[in-house]
Amino acid sequence: MANRAPDSCPCGNPALYELCCGRYIDGGLRAPTAEALMRSRYTAYALGREAYVRETWHPATRPGALDLDDGGATKWIGLDVKRHELQDQSHATVEFIARYKINGRAHRLHELSRFICVDDQWFYVDGDIRP
Repeated sequence: MANRAPDSCPCGNPALYELCCGRYIDGGLRAPTAEALMRSRYTAYALGREAYVRETWHPATRPGALDLDDGGATKWIGLDVKRHELQDQSHATVEFIARYKINGRAHRLHELSRFICVDDQWFYVDGDIRP
């Protein structure tokens, strides 16, 4: 079940949701950079917007099934983008740490994600989990 869009953006930028990631998730605009896509995907996870997560996952690596509805057990609590590197016009990486809680227990995901741009649209490809 998708959560109501918040006033402030969950991605950590100080902008309002509708002026930040909401433009991509709800507004139909394409994220202009791999970092913007990564932030909007984090926000989509936080809000349970499964369709957006699937649509922005490259078809070659997109899982067959994706279920973000865990009955509210997972709460995304913060995002820290460590670096964003453009390898060329169509390939980029974003290193980030996402913090979340599952049933009140704190966790973190440290990942170096790979992105590809096809026809002016960025897609998440895959990532390497970091310690």
